[in-house]
Amino acid sequence: MALTRLSDVLWRERTLLELLLFKLEEEQMILTSGRSRWLGHATREVETVLDEIRSAELGRAAEADAVAAMLGLAPGSSLAELADRAPAPWDELLRAHRDAFASLTTEISMLADGNRELLAMSHRATQETLLSLQEVHTYDGSGHAAGAAPTAQLVDRSL
Repeated sequence: MALTRLSDVLWRERTLLELLLFKLEEEQMILTSGRSRWLGHATREVETVLDEIRSAELGRAAEADAVAAMLGLAPGSSLAELADRAPAPWDELLRAHRDAFASLTTEISMLADGNRELLAMSHRATQETLLSLQEVHTYDGSGHAAGAAPTAQLVDRSL
């Protein structure tokens, strides 16, 4: 029974990790499109999924500790250690979960790193644009500072 509960929690966590991957890809599409209107919503959705994952991790830890005790292992044993001690077919199922977690974690890390880089580039571009909107001082033919005539400027509010 404890192995069934652990497996259920692991499936739930895998589903959440896949959802996180999806949300990060959505965020990346928004960033690469240059249309930042929905970026705040996408970021909040990523944070919501991360909160759900944190909650699921607590449940997984409790269920994993129950399985560890049943298998004669110490609390906090890794999924690989549980798989090594679990009877068939649970051993293969736990290994499959572990492999899926490793793969999803790698994909999520790469995508999150890419999104952070895109955000940094967007931030730099926004700063440079805002700096370019400041008044530029020039000099007249005699070397005196020439007052610039006020001109109209167009500002994109999405920046």
